[in-house]
Amino acid sequence: MPVSIAPLVVFRMVFGLLMLGSTLRFWALGWIENHYLQTRFQFKYWGFEWVQVLPPAGMYALHVGMILGALGILSGLFYRWSAVLFFLCFTYTELIDLTYYLNHYYFVSWVALMLVFVPAHRCFSVDVWRKPALYRSETPRWTIFIFQFLLGVVYVYAGFAKINYSWLIEAMPLRIWLPAADGLPVVGPVFRWYYLPWIFSWAGMLYDCSIVFWLAWARTRRWAYATVLFFHAMTGCLFQIGVFPVVMIGATLIFFPAAFHTRILTFLGRFLPKIAPKPASEHNKPVISNVRWTVLVLFFSFHLLFPWRYLCYPGNLYWSEEGFRFSWRVMLMEKAGNALFYVKDGITGKEGVVNNSDFLNTHQEKQMATQPDMILQFAHFLKKHYEARGVQQAVVRAEVYVTLNARSSSLLIDPNLDLTSVEDSWRPKTWILPY
Repeated sequence: MPVSIAPLVVFRMVFGLLMLGSTLRFWALGWIENHYLQTRFQFKYWGFEWVQVLPPAGMYALHVGMILGALGILSGLFYRWSAVLFFLCFTYTELIDLTYYLNHYYFVSWVALMLVFVPAHRCFSVDVWRKPALYRSETPRWTIFIFQFLLGVVYVYAGFAKINYSWLIEAMPLRIWLPAADGLPVVGPVFRWYYLPWIFSWAGMLYDCSIVFWLAWARTRRWAYATVLFFHAMTGCLFQIGVFPVVMIGATLIFFPAAFHTRILTFLGRFLPKIAPKPASEHNKPVISNVRWTVLVLFFSFHLLFPWRYLCYPGNLYWSEEGFRFSWRVMLMEKAGNALFYVKDGITGKEGVVNNSDFLNTHQEKQMATQPDMILQFAHFLKKHYEARGVQQAVVRAEVYVTLNARSSSLLIDPNLDLTSVEDSWRPKTWILPY
């Protein structure tokens, strides 16, 4: 069913603008050097071990590609190629090091990929100015719905994840985090109120579970968006979660009706009339093919089912983190650990302690110390590293103590296990000690 293309066009422009700002910020803060060029070892996503850090010129070229892609998406210049360029460059950089995984990076990659396949450049774009025959005032309903659907998955699954004893009854980890914000000007003392973590925990769960439905309902949409502004502004101030709040504030505008987005384009058209042509007639409306229906069904099915894969693993999800990533679990735990690695010569029996900071930066070491698959990766790296320096048949074990939501620290894995004898896979990690 064809609908106005205006919401899709505004979404394209907002996304392009946010990604442009985010990439420039990343560069300006020196994070290209810090994240990629100043590290000796990078943790890999399972199956993506082939994604490696490029030489300095290559890493900067990737970010130049992201800037050009974001500019192309924003302006609608060579739109398809721009979306492909941004998706490939952005996703490649995010696959380089697992320790920098964030839900909103995963979200951005999916949005960038979907933009490749939707006609978001057929109105208010440089492409239309160059080729007026591209102009359309309407687009198939699915091209807008897939972004609304993905936003719904992000929110609702984040809400479902909060329906647990630790979050709702113990108010963890907000009982740890909120009092730490008491230094904020004016409102700081409020965060010392004893019952506030429980109020925030229940409000956060109810907000995530229901906000997309309030946004989808015309009668409540404006009030719902006001809560989006308040919620994400507050979380952005309280927690270090990067550009995620701004991305969600911008993306949820797609729930507003076409008339709202048309007013935005009309206003912008006063300053940019050349990229907002209005031909008198249009060509035939696009018809969705069977192949595209199949792709859409697979897309929806994947996003609905993949976050539930944690049910295939035994034990405490937050302890083992098996199935934790890519399931929209946002800020659900406070976890800290200390990992001490031992390397032993299998022939002489001599054993020594590894200084993790010789290989990892502070962020990498912090993330690795609580996540079993990273611990395993680092152990295999240490075996290769020390065998290349004369250690024979190296045996690597680790003494890892982890605390979860302020509970007493416990051993995460058997400290006598030779980690190099274990290979990572999608199968349950039976070598993780029970919580």
